Amino acid sequence: MFKIFKIFLIIIFTLIKSSFGIAEEEKIKIGLLVPMSGENAQLGELLIKSTTLALNDIANNKIEIYPKDSGANPNKTLQSAIELKNLGVKIIIGPIFFKNLEYLNEIDDVVFLSLTNKTEGLPKNVISSGVNSVSQLNAIKKFVESSELKKTIFLTPDVEYKSEIKKAIKQSQIKIFKHYIYNTEPTKLTKQIEEITNYKIRKQNLLDEITRIEKSDLNEDAKERRIKRLKKRYTIGKVKFDSVIISDFDESLKSVITSLLYTDVSPKDKNFIVFNQWFDESLLSEKTLQPLYYPSINKKNLDKFNEKFLQIYNEVPNHLALLSYDLVGLIYYLSLKTDLSQINDLFKKENSFKGKIGVFNIKNNKINHRLNLYEIKGGSIKEIF
Repeated sequence: MFKIFKIFLIIIFTLIKSSFGIAEEEKIKIGLLVPMSGENAQLGELLIKSTTLALNDIANNKIEIYPKDSGANPNKTLQSAIELKNLGVKIIIGPIFFKNLEYLNEIDDVVFLSLTNKTEGLPKNVISSGVNSVSQLNAIKKFVESSELKKTIFLTPDVEYKSEIKKAIKQSQIKIFKHYIYNTEPTKLTKQIEEITNYKIRKQNLLDEITRIEKSDLNEDAKERRIKRLKKRYTIGKVKFDSVIISDFDESLKSVITSLLYTDVSPKDKNFIVFNQWFDESLLSEKTLQPLYYPSINKKNLDKFNEKFLQIYNEVPNHLALLSYDLVGLIYYLSLKTDLSQINDLFKKENSFKGKIGVFNIKNNKINHRLNLYEIKGGSIKEIF
């Protein structure tokens, strides 16, 4: 009898132990590789807070976040990533910066959701989750088509990411009239914009027209009125495009638009479309640059998130904080649909996830964002779609 009871206890103990093992397996372990030391430590702290906020909002004790310091160099990033793998982590949010990705292909069976928006030169186990060029051009393409723009030129600075822009133009299948690569040095930039807009010819057209009227048979009063009107203008003649896309940012972007204004090409006559400016408030006061159109994440959701974050942490977040918040939700969503142990296939299947930032489209180990499009006009921001 005792022997039978002993066997019974062994069976019960085995079942209990097995059930604990299953419970342990069901835990969703998410690594977080962010700078926790050095000059970007404050940014890392923001992302830790945003993922904590996401955990609280999901309210599911199956999810665990394991933060590790990505450090300032790829060697430190690799070391921390190995430590996360040894903890049983198979999916990691981060690192933030492209330079930290260099050695991550040495780690098998782990997927990294980097916050970079670069898509070229990534290790095979790294997926860019930032707002990339293809996502932006998809939204711009929708705007160009709905506005029935027929001759769009594309201006890209002669910098490192120009090859990525060229690739994105091809992938998005946006129709452009011509693509120009420009030099960011101010004097060379102005000269190039003059050539693109046929400024010298149009300027000469104006001078020729003034000369023609001066030599005409019109009476002196009529001559004076016409010449006075002409002298208020800078050029005569049309440019060969109806819209311009500028893949530039900050002061460099403003320099390009200023050069266009100098050559008598105004956003009031032609559509000026730029890349995601993250609702840069300095553009609101630049009335001469308006109207200006650009794609971006959902502003209403960003404002709500910022308000909530400020209320809880007494700190203003940034767009990367919102992105990391959404990535926790994305991983949880995928865990409900797919076995996370099949990590290599997790982002191959076609899926869509609606987060605070907008809609994530997932396919073939790529994440694209379905973005909104905004207009800056009269010192305010308006959502177009």
